[in-house]
Amino acid sequence: MKTRCAWAGTDPLYIDYHDREWGVPVYDDRELFEFLLLEGAQAGLSWITILRKRGNYRQAFDGFDPATVAAYDEQRIAALLSDAGIVRNRLKINAAVQNAQAFLHVQQEFGSFKEYIWGFVDHRPTQNRWKDLSEIPAATPLSETISKDLIQRGFNFVGPTIIYAFMQAVGMVNDHTTDCFRYAEVAVLGKGSG
Repeated sequence: MKTRCAWAGTDPLYIDYHDREWGVPVYDDRELFEFLLLEGAQAGLSWITILRKRGNYRQAFDGFDPATVAAYDEQRIAALLSDAGIVRNRLKINAAVQNAQAFLHVQQEFGSFKEYIWGFVDHRPTQNRWKDLSEIPAATPLSETISKDLIQRGFNFVGPTIIYAFMQAVGMVNDHTTDCFRYAEVAVLGKGSG
């Protein structure tokens, strides 16, 4: 039997996410936007709630195309607020549109969002060595720095805890515990650069 990070639990959806995605470096701008939007949507909720709605989010937010989301008007926002398949929170939906607009500005300035966000870790994942789930921080000085920079650039729902969860999800940090079978696999993936 494989040893996994304790948070993966027994839910098949959580296990699949843990085994295939969590901590794997993401260099595609659309995927980075997806995780940024989903992590913001998660604020105050459990990640499994968002995972269960992920397919609905992909459909509701046009495949997480930032240019399309950035152009959403009040009518489109009203339609999203009536969509039971996503978290119907006006602040979070407005933030998704605002973040898409800010995302496009970052792409314009840096050539890609990937170039901007991965620059905070010199384009190489940080390989942490946590033995136990209790050692893993909810936020770090780096996530605070990134959060402040994103806020200055017009992003919303990007506090230090949300950003650290984003960093974990997109592989900017390898926070699998060292006894987890994915720790070494993800560490190897991090040796290449996007």
